[in-house]
Amino acid sequence: MLRLCFLCLFSLLSVTCGRPQLSTGSHDMVNIINTAKTTWTAGVNFQNVKDGYLKSLCGTLLKGRRLPDTVKHATNVKLPDSFDPRSEWPYCKSLGQIRDQGNCGSCWAFGAAEAISDRICIHSKGKVSVEISAEDLLSCCDQCGFGCSGGYPSEAWDYWTKSGLVTGGLYGSNEGCRPYTIPPCEHHVNGTRPPCSGEQDTPECDAACVPQYSVPYKQDKHFGYKAYNLPSDQQQIMTELYNNGPVEAAFTVYEDFLLYKTGVYQHVTGSELGGHAVKILGWGEEKGTPYWLVANSWNSDWGDNGYFKILRGRDECGIESEMVAGVPQL
Repeated sequence: MLRLCFLCLFSLLSVTCGRPQLSTGSHDMVNIINTAKTTWTAGVNFQNVKDGYLKSLCGTLLKGRRLPDTVKHATNVKLPDSFDPRSEWPYCKSLGQIRDQGNCGSCWAFGAAEAISDRICIHSKGKVSVEISAEDLLSCCDQCGFGCSGGYPSEAWDYWTKSGLVTGGLYGSNEGCRPYTIPPCEHHVNGTRPPCSGEQDTPECDAACVPQYSVPYKQDKHFGYKAYNLPSDQQQIMTELYNNGPVEAAFTVYEDFLLYKTGVYQHVTGSELGGHAVKILGWGEEKGTPYWLVANSWNSDWGDNGYFKILRGRDECGIESEMVAGVPQL
């Protein structure tokens, strides 16, 4: 994992084999992508970021242990050409939330906590609406990996079924049992937050709720009934999203992804940086190009208001190879 993070850092900041690496803020790479007239538009998202934050982009460990079960849906399900769960289940406010992992490689925990929050609401038909704590998962799941230094999405979902997770909102929200304690930092252009700098330590696993929250820690736990892999099959993934709600996916990030603004992303140029985990919401087509609709955890001023679209049906950057999900206990 450390090797992945150092690769991420040095590919951006150093010169290797006599060839200068294009910076994530480089207008040269933006011009290369936009001149190529591909399916997406590039622009500068990151500028003058600190080394520690660049490391945090490599927060998912790819090709970890697979869960024992893989979901298998009927193949004759009639699916729409496009699907957005925010319209299908408008009473689930968590579906429209974009979180910020801050200066920590916690994307693996965020993708899980976000999708679990959505699924609790969806499966309860809106009767239970909570924000599952990314901090509780990040800090207490020893089996998941290395906290802010990276983790495995499949282990996060397995932990939910065995140990449960408490509630917790965004940094500074004072909502839920264990709100996120790592502050957002400014890694984007023209932002207003403090600059990202240094390496973030993983928060301590504190089995207690914040003082202002009235429910005891153990009583605030929400458990998964089961967790499972998704097959690397477009129809199966779409059916799972349609029936049960968002899932978590892990994929390989390249330099050009950091420059995403609009359109349907597919890798064009740049070096491999490492693994990243995100929440897949739905699907559609844009100008004839099929896509997955995805929520990122780099705040709403990255990309397309915090979201991006990625090419569907071709396992672009491995996006369809490592998807996991689960069903909540209600």
